[in-house]
Amino acid sequence: MRVVLGVSGGIAAYKACSLLRLFTENGHDVTVVPTRAALEFVGAATWSALSGKPARTDVFEDPAQVPHVRIGQQADLVVVAPATADLLARAAAGLADDLLTNTLLTTRAPVVLAPAMHTEMWEHPATQANVATLRSRGVHIVDPASGRLTGADSGAGRLPEPGELYAAALAVVEPATKPDLTGLHVVVTAGGTREPLDPVRFLGNRSSGKQGYAIAAAAAARGARVTLVSANVALPAPTEALVVPVTTALDLRDAVDARFGDADAIVMAAAVADFRPATYAAAKIKKTHPPDAGPDASTGVPAPQEEGMPGPTVELVRNPDILAGLVRRRGAGVRPVIVGFAAETGDADGTVVDHARAKLTRKGCDAIIANEVGVDKTFGQDVNTIHILRRDSAEVRTVGPAAKAVVADAVCDVIRDLADHSVPPQ
Repeated sequence: MRVVLGVSGGIAAYKACSLLRLFTENGHDVTVVPTRAALEFVGAATWSALSGKPARTDVFEDPAQVPHVRIGQQADLVVVAPATADLLARAAAGLADDLLTNTLLTTRAPVVLAPAMHTEMWEHPATQANVATLRSRGVHIVDPASGRLTGADSGAGRLPEPGELYAAALAVVEPATKPDLTGLHVVVTAGGTREPLDPVRFLGNRSSGKQGYAIAAAAAARGARVTLVSANVALPAPTEALVVPVTTALDLRDAVDARFGDADAIVMAAAVADFRPATYAAAKIKKTHPPDAGPDASTGVPAPQEEGMPGPTVELVRNPDILAGLVRRRGAGVRPVIVGFAAETGDADGTVVDHARAKLTRKGCDAIIANEVGVDKTFGQDVNTIHILRRDSAEVRTVGPAAKAVVADAVCDVIRDLADHSVPPQ
């Protein structure tokens, strides 16, 4: 697909770099058209290096190619992210004072604008009138998120994350999603559990919940009734899902167990802690100090604490194996379909897929979604690579690297296929 990525002059322009990577890594041909102001935030060299094409701003650059007409004519999709208040106003007025606004006028492809600005600017009647005008002309507007803005300000006006923008853009040009999960109740777990040690500290993990939330949104878009069991996730919840917040592994187990009898599919995407502290300290655990830790007699300065000195010992106990417990509870039945996740790192004993296959056999679930995790891998990222292993097949299907929304659709395909082969509950 030929994509034009317009970038206007806002601080959120840096996020457009990740959006560009999502398009190019998924095989799309991208031409970046920044405004002059956008180049104050991210330079032309960056856009050219990431897209593999020159990044132009002026209608008089390479005029023999008539870029102010050709770029828009040849596009299959035009996305502008961020779209500032100024860009929205110029687009609504039909101005053509740079290459990007010329492209918006000449293209007949779908146009997606992702506004980003301070809350006061977004809520101003002029901006809202411009948004209404653009929508009336068929332009797709992705509403901004709420959160931290420039400086210390927070509120509506934040550019959504690149993965969300990528999914929103694809939804505009791809055929409407088939409602192939209609009538199914899908339970999805997401995030990472936290096991409290004292009122201040906990044992946890790096999971952001992005992949689980994407699966919940995709399942709802395909017609399912979705319950999202959310463990410590700081993301906007899919509006179509019933969200059940939980904290610990035991909380998550109880929430899933309570919905087991009504579920047609359970997707265990959350990163559940394997262990928890054996005891919970009702007060904050203090540092231990040696007897002579008082001030130095000559200087009055406290004596330094020795780095590497032994600290308190924390005894851990195993948390329940929730995935295996669900399979045991189902017994010889076929509903609900049970899909597990295997977050692996690979080691001397095997690859990520090797460990996932062993887990599939050990747990007895219908499918395992395996991915490699670690620092700067999967957790918190907008892109993921998964390996799908099913109990009824020796085939391993790899999806990605791709936006987590794309990965979520692949997981929903698994739910659909397995649900089609099982007997509905009586």
